[in-house]
Amino acid sequence: MKDISIILINYNSSSFTIDCIKSIIEKTSNDISYEFIVVDNASELDDYLLLDKKIKELQVSNLKLIRSKYNTGFGGGNMHGIQFSNGKYYAFVNNDTILQNDCLNIVFNFLEKTEDASICAPQQYNEQGEVQKSFDHFLSLRRELFGRKVLEKINPTKYPKRKKIYDASVKVQSVPGSFLVVSADAFEKVGGFDTNIFLYYEETDLCYRISKNISNGHCYLVPQGRYTHFKGQSTQKSIAIKKELKISLLYVLRKNSGYLAYQVLRSWLTFKFFFKSIIKPKNFSLFILFLKGASLSESLKLKQTIARK
Repeated sequence: MKDISIILINYNSSSFTIDCIKSIIEKTSNDISYEFIVVDNASELDDYLLLDKKIKELQVSNLKLIRSKYNTGFGGGNMHGIQFSNGKYYAFVNNDTILQNDCLNIVFNFLEKTEDASICAPQQYNEQGEVQKSFDHFLSLRRELFGRKVLEKINPTKYPKRKKIYDASVKVQSVPGSFLVVSADAFEKVGGFDTNIFLYYEETDLCYRISKNISNGHCYLVPQGRYTHFKGQSTQKSIAIKKELKISLLYVLRKNSGYLAYQVLRSWLTFKFFFKSIIKPKNFSLFILFLKGASLSESLKLKQTIARK
């Protein structure tokens, strides 16, 4: 058994995937054992072939490249990857990241030594070297209606400030999927990622279920570990992506907070985007989405096609 299985998803961004693999090899000490599971999530054939070529050139013995003929999204791609893994911990790492230090060794040792921890994440930086928000509060109706700052002001113990720079580890509610390390045992006990979700909020949902069902299922930010995230290399901003974000938001809220919370937020968003669409007509499709219920049947997941090669 390896200490950590590193699972990377490639989707039409092979150059970032290669740079990510290189940075992990360069920065990770020999104190821990690890393996790479790279899942190509139905990229264009040229991108996949380039990825395959570059990986072979690296001659990494502890790396498996798996080609999916169907884009299963973030959660589905990672669930595909763990079937080929053999680690005590799973590190779900976005391919558009590079390590700044011995990040994996730092988070591995933290999880080994912290009895109540099942999930953690290192500190995220952007490409300019600026500290980025590296944890979040659970998705709730209160958070969506009143905002995170209100929660942090009312109850700073339960809701630590997200914009603060931390020097020591801090207990949080959820960490980003760009670099999430979780006990394989805890992950498997709750069934892993919810593959109904195509994109967004998968990590929030996972952290919530682990915290509710695992006795030592707490989540931590470990700022001693540092990584750079180049954000959004596999998904470009568009109305379709904005719709997917809201579909996932309402699905996870309904799943974990109940039907009433879902209906209150859906009604509020319908009202809000009706008036926004008057000012900016491009928002009209979002208004219609909320009016119809923003169900999973509208997800991009159902619009994927199967690649022949």
